[in-house]
Amino acid sequence: MILTIDQESSLTVREQQILYHIARGLSNRGIAARLALSEQTVKVHLANMIAKTGCDNRAALVAYGFETGVLRAQ
Repeated sequence: MILTIDQESSLTVREQQILYHIARGLSNRGIAARLALSEQTVKVHLANMIAKTGCDNRAALVAYGFETGVLRAQ
């Protein structure tokens, strides 16, 4: 899977990075460790992503990522 940073996306670059790690199956703790963030910061980003996209959960966010081209299969 490839992350394609989309400058015109409603998601920030950091949110797009978090989306990539969600799609790879990482937990909030795992994402926080990878991106040198606190787990609480990851949770805030997730809440913002859900509000921006209207998605209900992590799986729907991943589908949104593929639909919008932020995520691509290799």
